[in-house]
Amino acid sequence: MAITDDVLVIGGGIAACTAALSAAETGARVRLLAHKKSTLRQASGLVDVLGHAGGDGPLSDPFAGLDALPEGHPYRVVGEDGVRAGLRVFDEAVGDAYRGGHTDSNALVMTHGGAVKPTARYPESVAPGLASSSGDTLLVGFAGLTDFDAPVAADHLAAAGVPFSARGVTVEFPKRFRADAKVTRFAKALDRDEEVAGGTVRSVLADTVAEELDGESRVGFPAMLGDDHDEAVREELSDRLGVPVFEVPTGPPSLLGLKLEDILFDALDEAGVRISAGNPAVDFEAEDGRVETVIVDQKSRPTPYSADQVVLATGGLVGKGLDSDRESVTEPVFGCHVPHPEDRYDWSEPEAFGDHAFARFGVVPDDELRPTDEDGELHFENLRAAGGVVGGADVAREKSASGVSLATGAVAGRLAGEEATR
Repeated sequence: MAITDDVLVIGGGIAACTAALSAAETGARVRLLAHKKSTLRQASGLVDVLGHAGGDGPLSDPFAGLDALPEGHPYRVVGEDGVRAGLRVFDEAVGDAYRGGHTDSNALVMTHGGAVKPTARYPESVAPGLASSSGDTLLVGFAGLTDFDAPVAADHLAAAGVPFSARGVTVEFPKRFRADAKVTRFAKALDRDEEVAGGTVRSVLADTVAEELDGESRVGFPAMLGDDHDEAVREELSDRLGVPVFEVPTGPPSLLGLKLEDILFDALDEAGVRISAGNPAVDFEAEDGRVETVIVDQKSRPTPYSADQVVLATGGLVGKGLDSDRESVTEPVFGCHVPHPEDRYDWSEPEAFGDHAFARFGVVPDDELRPTDEDGELHFENLRAAGGVVGGADVAREKSASGVSLATGAVAGRLAGEEATR
């Protein structure tokens, strides 16, 4: 017997979570089918909507750039209302953990490389360090932690013309770890305020940084200031230093991305979404133009999941929601059409940051985000797509990845839920 729900969402990233939350708002019974850990843990934890469009950028207002996007872009499919719907679902899910919901304007956030990035939503721990704010800044890195070179980052910020002076220093973390220690090990040491020579991790770290302060009005650390008790860690460091403390988003593995994943899955639990994790969707059964059953491989045992509506949110090429070899690009679950040049040499440009065709690979949706075939006909009337598996956006160049996931997820989830509960 198939496991039956109203809406089945396939995927585990931000698009899938948003689709499931949006579908649940309609009163539908929703299940999230997640195979593996999402790409959120590789992401910065920032939520970009649109930073560059039509040759312009960085954009102060992401909504002002929507009309400059090409036809077929996911934002042109869902419209401004869809983008706003995605942000609303996100804001309600994350609550006070994120900032930026009070305005349509992008904030300018400094990254671990010293770049300045336009973003629409950012963690509360990042807020005191916005690059658009004045306040001389001391960046602190740790010896042996190569993910964040504070002096280099400070030099890059100065070159970017930020309205404050930035200086970077490298200090020893109060407790020594193995050279391959994960960022979570540093965070846990601060969480537990472990005993070290001269006091505790927090007190010794504050004393060390205090000796480096030279009139700066805020201090930035790589995003590792605690996990379970991060707010308490930041408050204590700020009190001891006498200036606000903030986190600088870092590369993978990203503690801010891991925290966002936890927040979203907590929101799914609260919304009553059923979660089945750890096993891939490998096949399906269809009848009369509708997906009837999705087959999941549970330790080599095919297990059927049935739903009135299905949302495909498995990601793009990076998330393995699309497969590619030397000759073709495919969507592996339902075999949806993914247009691409026949000649692989036409998939990319010689310049590293060129206009690469592969960046826009994905399924082609109709105006209700249902994937279409090469003749423009629906693959299945009850299948919708969301996130990176939808083609038409160069999210890296546009700085739009999270926004596309939120917008398409919110619209696909709502339409699926409304259809299932009619």
